[in-house]
Amino acid sequence: MQAERGRRLDRAFGSLAASLEPRERAFAHELAYGATRLRGRLDHLLGVHLHRPPDELDPWLLEILRLGTYQLLYMGGVPVYAAVAQSVEQCREVVGAAPTGLVNAVLRKVADTGAGPDRFPSPQDDLAGFLTSWGSHPRWLVERWLSRWSAADVAALVDADNTRPAVNLVPLDMEPVAAATRLVESGIAAEPVGAGTGCVRLTSGALVAEALAVLGAAVVQDPAANLVSSYADVPLGSLLVDLCAAPGGKVLAVSDRPAYTLVADRSESRMGMVMDNIRRAGRSIDCVVADARWPPVRSADVVLLDVPCSGTGTLARHPDARWRLEEASIHELSELQREMLDAATTVLSVGGLLTYSTCTLEPEENERQIERFLASHEDFRIEPTASVPARYVDALGYLRIVPGAEGFDGAFAARLRKVA
Repeated sequence: MQAERGRRLDRAFGSLAASLEPRERAFAHELAYGATRLRGRLDHLLGVHLHRPPDELDPWLLEILRLGTYQLLYMGGVPVYAAVAQSVEQCREVVGAAPTGLVNAVLRKVADTGAGPDRFPSPQDDLAGFLTSWGSHPRWLVERWLSRWSAADVAALVDADNTRPAVNLVPLDMEPVAAATRLVESGIAAEPVGAGTGCVRLTSGALVAEALAVLGAAVVQDPAANLVSSYADVPLGSLLVDLCAAPGGKVLAVSDRPAYTLVADRSESRMGMVMDNIRRAGRSIDCVVADARWPPVRSADVVLLDVPCSGTGTLARHPDARWRLEEASIHELSELQREMLDAATTVLSVGGLLTYSTCTLEPEENERQIERFLASHEDFRIEPTASVPARYVDALGYLRIVPGAEGFDGAFAARLRKVA
């Protein structure tokens, strides 16, 4: 319910599930994230058995029905009678006795009829409807993607968004192979990701805290974000400022290269997360709370600008974002990004490097943003590097990663050199 009201799901879950023992916490995590990820599919299935649209129900009642349906269809270890009985009891406690008969009847019908493809629009006749319901994505986003990509590519992207994301770590003081070996020797299943990244993937249900304790200096980071750090190719001995640092993974991944590093973020609470990660990694990095539109430095050799964005490349990792995002937000965010880009130029020394990055797939925030920037800043040019595999860099020199078979998040980056 907190996520429905606009709070980020990870923060809501972290605060409300903190006291649960590990086994219960894992169950609650799967249930909360799974029901959020497949909300569109669950609502479509519920709508078949309701006399009115699901969104017209009492919000608490709708959440109980979603959770019950997810347990019935996607958590095989939960018996039908247990999922139904638990949902009825939750309804009695939270909503009242009156709707308990509806909960019992609807969930039993869901259990009997299942979630077969015949319950959804035909992908041949109504692809957008299929990807909205079975694919569990907002229709406006599905139609936006279909306007520029093939049906097969959009279907693959939707499937990737509905996959449980892996947990990846970046060891800061050892190579990925050595880090994976150390984790395995400590009883934690892990393997190097490879593919040009410095990541290690946890392949079991191990707690992240346990893995970080074994490795010492390490950060949680998706391979796509790690490739952004590599693409930045920070020169040794440089003066670096990261203007949108939280949670700090990208700058920590390159922390062995600059002579001095300053990180900034306009959120004091998020800067607290950065400082925690810096302390755990044992790095010497200065921190300041500041808005990237007013950089807290006079001059820098390297600027990292990982801007706030719509995040459509990370919908598997943040399933609630797909329901919170509105199309108008893309324009609003692109305006904020433009201001941050323009401000970053004022502190970058001649010959310096600016790496602009996002975790979105939307062109207004990615290539169109850079095209606009280059048109109004003739003293900048794109300068890609060979520090990442060529398959991740397009013909224009942009780093571009789309969620897919490799299991990475989406990412975009442009490496810009300021010339005389």
